[in-house]
Amino acid sequence: MTGPSPAGVKPAFKLPSPETGTEYWIFAEAPAAPGPWPAVAFMDGDDLFAPAVAAYHSLPAGKIPPLLLVGVGYGGSFGRPVNRRGRDYTPARHADEPASGGADDFLRFLTATLWPGLARRYPVDPTRRGIAGHSLGSLLVLHALFQPQPFFTHFLASAPSIWWAERALLQQAAALRTAQAALPGKLFLGVGEDDSDSMTGDLAQLERQLAARPFARLEIISRRFPRKNHFNVLPMAFVTGLGVLFGPP
Repeated sequence: MTGPSPAGVKPAFKLPSPETGTEYWIFAEAPAAPGPWPAVAFMDGDDLFAPAVAAYHSLPAGKIPPLLLVGVGYGGSFGRPVNRRGRDYTPARHADEPASGGADDFLRFLTATLWPGLARRYPVDPTRRGIAGHSLGSLLVLHALFQPQPFFTHFLASAPSIWWAERALLQQAAALRTAQAALPGKLFLGVGEDDSDSMTGDLAQLERQLAARPFARLEIISRRFPRKNHFNVLPMAFVTGLGVLFGPP
């Protein structure tokens, strides 16, 4: 596939990954203010980078600091053969997606290849690193959080697909909590009240699990959005998530 992405925005650059063997399309919007800036990487950049930029610009001036917005894409929308989200965003294998289970390799790409690539091109703040997603992309966001030493500091998870592989993410979080008591980070969890029972119920289960055995140093902000479903919740989830993650306490 050539030309602009389905988001209607040309990539800032393309970046081959030795970790996954895939060349990624990297979209970026840099603020006019001088850096260094916190950077936030949005998953599904082909489709969701434009809504992410719109959400950021809809926030009142001064509500949050200038951010470098980054979209990680493939040069093809959901369902296109070039799009590898089913491989990259899934921590565990699932029979419905034969290529699934590649989240660890993709996370290594984000941390070892993408972030140094951003630092070479932009004045990024090394102390504030954000990752954001929706649905399956949010499963990857949570996988990035529940690591012994998370690379990212701010996590925006909109309607996360916790159902994947018999809710393996819940087991991952529980195992990490057994191994360590603290987990530094700031997490936003959001879902539409009219989303599926699986989406709302699984998220509630994660919230209960984290409340019952909390991680020290992990700040969690949860929101339910009335009259929103899995599809139309996105603008509000991105606006609210960016505001609470990077705004004043």
